[in-house]
Amino acid sequence: MAKVGIVMGSDSDMPVMAKAAEILEKLGIEYEMTIISAHREPDVFYEYATSAESKGFKVIIAGAGKAAHLPGMCAAIFPMPVIGIPMKTSDLGGVDSLYSIVQMPSGIPVATVAINGGANAGILAAKILAASDPELLERVKDYSKELKQQVQEKDAKLQEIGYKAYMK
Repeated sequence: MAKVGIVMGSDSDMPVMAKAAEILEKLGIEYEMTIISAHREPDVFYEYATSAESKGFKVIIAGAGKAAHLPGMCAAIFPMPVIGIPMKTSDLGGVDSLYSIVQMPSGIPVATVAINGGANAGILAAKILAASDPELLERVKDYSKELKQQVQEKDAKLQEIGYKAYMK
C-alpha cells in the first residue's frame, strides 16, 4: 500500500501536521509521521530522505518554518512528489516560510500549500495517490461530496433562522 511520509522540523508544527494526518486517516491512507531538523541533524535527515522510497513512500508532506529548508531538501533527494507546508511564524507571519518553500530552483519542485495548510496538504497527497488508485479516487470524490453537503447544511440553517440567530 502506498504510504505518505509526514515530516516536520519541530514539535511546534504538530497541530498543523496533524491536520494532514487526519485527512489521510479519513481517506484510509497509510502514513508515517516524524520530527527531523534538516539543520540540527543533517545526517538523520539525509537517512530519512534517502530511505523514504524504499519504505514505500509515494509522497512526502514536509512542514517547516522560517528558513524552511526541510521540504526543499526532501525534494532534492526523494524522487517523488513533495508537498511543502509553510508554518506561520511569529517574526514574519509565515511569509518567510512560504517564500523559502515556494522559491525552489528549476528542476527541484515542491508543491506548496497555504501557510498552516495541513488539511490541504493531506488532500493534495490523496489526490496524487488517487491518480493511480481507483478505489482511493472514489473516497476522495466522496470526501468532496461531504464538503459540499456541509456547506449546503450551513446555508439551510442560515436561511431558516437568519444571520443574527446564526451568529449566536
